[in-house]
Amino acid sequence: MITNDAVTLGLLVAVLGGVFYTRGLGGGWTKFYTFVPIILVCYLIPSLMATFGLFAPGGENLWPIARDYLLPASLVLMILSIDLKAIIGLGPKALIMFFTATIGIVIGGPIAIFLVALVSPEAVGGEGMDAVWRGFATLAGSWIGGGANQAAMLEVYGFNPERYSVMIAIDIVVANIWMVFLLYGAGNPEPIDRWLKADTSAIETLKTKMESFSLQSERPSQAKDFVLIMAVAFGAVGASHLVADLLVPALETSPVFAGSILTSSFFWIVVTATTIGMALSFTPARNLEGAGASKIGSAFIFLLVAIIGTKMDIFRIGEAKTLFIVGLIWMLVHVALLLLVAKLVRAPFFFVAVGSKANVGGAASAPVVAAAFHPALAPVGVLLAVLGYALGTYGAILCAELMRMVAPV
Repeated sequence: MITNDAVTLGLLVAVLGGVFYTRGLGGGWTKFYTFVPIILVCYLIPSLMATFGLFAPGGENLWPIARDYLLPASLVLMILSIDLKAIIGLGPKALIMFFTATIGIVIGGPIAIFLVALVSPEAVGGEGMDAVWRGFATLAGSWIGGGANQAAMLEVYGFNPERYSVMIAIDIVVANIWMVFLLYGAGNPEPIDRWLKADTSAIETLKTKMESFSLQSERPSQAKDFVLIMAVAFGAVGASHLVADLLVPALETSPVFAGSILTSSFFWIVVTATTIGMALSFTPARNLEGAGASKIGSAFIFLLVAIIGTKMDIFRIGEAKTLFIVGLIWMLVHVALLLLVAKLVRAPFFFVAVGSKANVGGAASAPVVAAAFHPALAPVGVLLAVLGYALGTYGAILCAELMRMVAPV
């Protein structure tokens, strides 16, 4: 019904305003938001609006703007006051869960194809460029690394471009269904942590240190503070794009780096924004936290969540039901392995969620999920997502070859 991006953006912001307004009304709303985390509501309402055709899924041109401008700006604002030593002090469990998530994707694809082939071999077969396993190779690239890795797998394995839209639909819908559960868990992680018997002391220490710093530096904000915050945030965004514009063309001409994640502009935007934010945390710019830097960053994150929500159109499952079942089984293997290892090593649910989204969602959603636990934790999501980009191509190739072996001919 709505095709104007400006109208869509206004509607999404109005939805966010309505959600936050009702959250402060008390009464039955308090009970509602006790059981349904606010960030999940900000995600689901736009999802339903897109599903039922109020506006086009993906918000047309809104997502590229949110990804390239709001995301790096929010990263800078949420990182500039971070305690880097405390991040490092979170320990090895973050990496354990990240690599577990990667392994879950690598083995989940072939397991899913094998199981579905037992019932419906024709659905996961195909020959030449129409072979289904070739299409799922692109999905592996996305779920281990990101969009650049996905595009690379499309070129490497030569899947039929006319059928590629189905794989994109599976990618978006299945990943976003999983994100619903993650956002719900992020709003109330304590029961899951108790079930995992997790040691959350390092995470709680980081939260406490960040909250203490915020309270100590908090002051009445003036117009100049907001201008400085915007200057830092969007100055860093500009610098990030400049670095990407300088590096990517040079790297694309190199036979060593051509086609790799290093030729992705978004990769360098995220890495540069993260680096600038960390560098600023050692300067007086850190004191902008007292004027509300991370609060503005959080507002950007909520808008990002709303725009991400518009990307999920449940009705697209009807395009290829059996292939969607493969995607769901694949994701279930990934989740089951994560929970099993988390239970064994007593890792907090935060590491499960961020380790998963650093693979499945990349830098576009890993910091969003991390910030849903606490704004201070967003950098953990960014750092792991960058690692996911580095491993995406290698993991996807391994997964693709395993799927080739089990796919019916």
